[in-house]
Amino acid sequence: MVRSSVGSLVLHWICKFMQNVREYVRLTRCSHTRHRSARNAAHLDLHTFPTTGSVSVTGYERLLGMPEPVVAVVVGAGLGLRYGGSVPKPALKLTGRALLAMSVEAMASGGCTHAVVVINARVARRLGPTLAALPIPVIQTYGGETRQTSVHNGLKIIRDHPLLSQAQVVLIHDAVRPMVPANVVAEVIDAVRSGAAAVAPAVPVADSMRRQDDRGRTVSVDRSELRAVQTPQGFPFEVIMAAHDRMAELGASFTDDVSCVESAGHDVVLVPGSRLSMKITEPTDLTVARALWKVRASFGHHSGRRIWRHFSR
Repeated sequence: MVRSSVGSLVLHWICKFMQNVREYVRLTRCSHTRHRSARNAAHLDLHTFPTTGSVSVTGYERLLGMPEPVVAVVVGAGLGLRYGGSVPKPALKLTGRALLAMSVEAMASGGCTHAVVVINARVARRLGPTLAALPIPVIQTYGGETRQTSVHNGLKIIRDHPLLSQAQVVLIHDAVRPMVPANVVAEVIDAVRSGAAAVAPAVPVADSMRRQDDRGRTVSVDRSELRAVQTPQGFPFEVIMAAHDRMAELGASFTDDVSCVESAGHDVVLVPGSRLSMKITEPTDLTVARALWKVRASFGHHSGRRIWRHFSR
């Protein structure tokens, strides 16, 4: 009798497990199908996510033994006026790969499970099939008039999504920083999980610095206390969402996201960055990045290892 009851309980659990697996796959496929259809259309309607299901998304993750989602918001909706040219910067190729695609891959290598890419219509037309083939699920949405508005749009996608809204850690990354090392991404994630409200990778400033006033007079600045801040920048989702909602209401503007969270009263934690996390702003930057990528390809040679170690610091 006892053996029969145990057998029935095990059978019931297995059936429930398979039911949840099928439901999880259904939701994922439905979401991907809708995003693919939106990319093929003339516009991106990314608020049509599946919201039904007898088991919560958290239940799927726990039952299937999967980690909670870590979402990267990759921002590439700018016009690229400083770079020039007819090709949008996120679609520029570095060793045959679009910068945006490489940036998403870098986030995946460091521990991100999903990505929301914030782009404009030109980038969407060029890179739709490429983004669909990346190693982690990618959702596309359009940016706004400013970078801050674009990031806010990406965060709202996360908030409205049945799976991504369960994320505790969110990273925000520039689409034109394609060579960020995986260990930098992982350190940002770990710092957020350890309790930090705002985390940014940073490197010491190498150049001599001077401050100039409106009359043209300059004064030397002690660079030993200065750090160049990079991306990805990491946050608990609730913290960064609340900060951007508040800034949108106030009409305030910041150059990066840790400053946005800092204005809400939170401390900013810096982790070691990398000089490989360079931002492609001008054509010269892309030339340098291509040279560095070739060095990486020759990593097996002692000269390649030496140069790569230098830029990885």
